[in-house]
Amino acid sequence: MFADSAKIYIRSGKGGDGHVSFRRELYVPAGGPDGGDGGKGGDLIFEVDEGLNTLSDFRFVKKFCAEDGENGGKKRCHGKDGGDLILKVPEGTVIKDTETEKVITDMSHNNRREVILKGGRGGKGNQHYATPTMQAPKYAQPGQPGRELNVTLELKVIADVGLVGFPNVGKSTLLSRVTNARPKIANYHFTTLNPNLGVVDLDGSNGFVIADIPGLIEGASEGIGLGHEFLKHIERTKVIIHMVDAASTEGRDPIEDINTINGELAAYNEDLAHRPQVIAANKLDVLYGEEEEQAVNKLKEEFEPKGIKVFPISAVSGKGVKELLYYVKELLDTIDTAPVIFEREFFPEDINLSNEPYTVEQEEEHLFAVEGPRIERMLGYTNLDSEKGFEFFQRFLKENGILDELEAMNIQEGDTVRMYGLHFDYYK
Repeated sequence: MFADSAKIYIRSGKGGDGHVSFRRELYVPAGGPDGGDGGKGGDLIFEVDEGLNTLSDFRFVKKFCAEDGENGGKKRCHGKDGGDLILKVPEGTVIKDTETEKVITDMSHNNRREVILKGGRGGKGNQHYATPTMQAPKYAQPGQPGRELNVTLELKVIADVGLVGFPNVGKSTLLSRVTNARPKIANYHFTTLNPNLGVVDLDGSNGFVIADIPGLIEGASEGIGLGHEFLKHIERTKVIIHMVDAASTEGRDPIEDINTINGELAAYNEDLAHRPQVIAANKLDVLYGEEEEQAVNKLKEEFEPKGIKVFPISAVSGKGVKELLYYVKELLDTIDTAPVIFEREFFPEDINLSNEPYTVEQEEEHLFAVEGPRIERMLGYTNLDSEKGFEFFQRFLKENGILDELEAMNIQEGDTVRMYGLHFDYYK
C-alpha cells in the first residue's frame, strides 16, 4: 500500500555516565582517581534512499531510538559511544515537528543526509576533578540526556508538472501515453489512489517530470475524501495541467470543474493558485464536427482571456498531445529553475536550550548588538537570502522578545543591528 505520511517518535542516545573509581595497586597507597568518561550517545539521522518511493516502512514501527553511550569504567576506561540510528526515507520527504507543524528539514535535492537529533555528551569520570585540595573526588559527571521529538513525515513528490483534474477524466491514460509510467487504468472513479510519476522525453529539447495527482473533489482542501493526501503532492510543481472531460461524457461541466479545483488549490495554499496553468480538453474523440468545436471554444472563451491556454486533445488517440507537451516545456523554460524546497522553521537542537540567555546591547549611538549561542545557531541554519528564510528570521526575533528589547532601548528606524558578522537596518 502506498504511504505518503507517518507520525513517529524519535530519540537520540543518552550519553554514558562518568565513573568514580580509584587506582588500587600494591605499593601505590595513594593512586588517585582513575574513573573513565562515558561514551557519547548515538545520533538520530535521516538519509535519502533512492530505492524508496513510499513511507510504508513507518506504518507499523512508530518508535525509533539511537543507542545510548556506555558508562565509563575504572582504570580510565572510556565508555563505548552509542551507535547512530539512520532512518532511510524517499527523496522529497519533509520532516516536521508534530506539535507545531513547523518544518525541521526537507530531504530533497542536495540534502541527502541530516542529523536531526544529536546524541548526548558522555559524562566525565572523577579523574577530571582532582585538585590540589581535593585529591580524591568521589563524584563524576552524569551523561547528557538524549533529545526526543515527535515528528511527522510527509512525502511531497518532486515533479516539474502536476496533472490535476476530477476523477475519471483521463489523467492516467495521458501519463501512460507520454511517459514510461504504467499506472493502473480502469473506467471507474478513484482508480488512482497514489501519485504516479513519469518522465516526458521531447525531441530536440530537454524533457520534464510529470506527476499524475489523484482525482480531486470539492472540499479537498478541507480534508474531505483524500484531499490533503493528494494536494500536498502539488506543492513542488511549477506548472499545473488541468485535465477536463471536455465532452461532458459523465454530465459534468468542464468550466465548473476547473474553477472548483482552482478554488481548492487556493484554499490549500494560495501560492498554488498563481502558478502557470494550461488546460487539456480531453475526450474530444467522442465528439464530431460542430460539437467538438463548440466544446473547445466554450473553454477558450472562458480561460484564454485569463492567460490560460486551452489544448484540445485525445489521451486515447494521442491527438493534440504533442502540442500540449511542447507548450508546457516552453512555460517551464520561462520559470525560475531553482527547486521548490521547504525552508527550515524548527530547530531540534534548541529543544533543551530555550532558556539559554542572549544579550541585547547598544554599542554605539546607532549600533546595537544581539548575541548568544541560540542566536548564532539560528543564523547558521537560516537562509536569509530566501524570502521564507527571512520571514522566519523576523518571526524568531519577535517571538523571542528581541524586538521588544531593542525598542525598550529606544532603537530608531535606520539604526543598525549587529548579529555576529551580519548587519541589519532596523525598520518597523
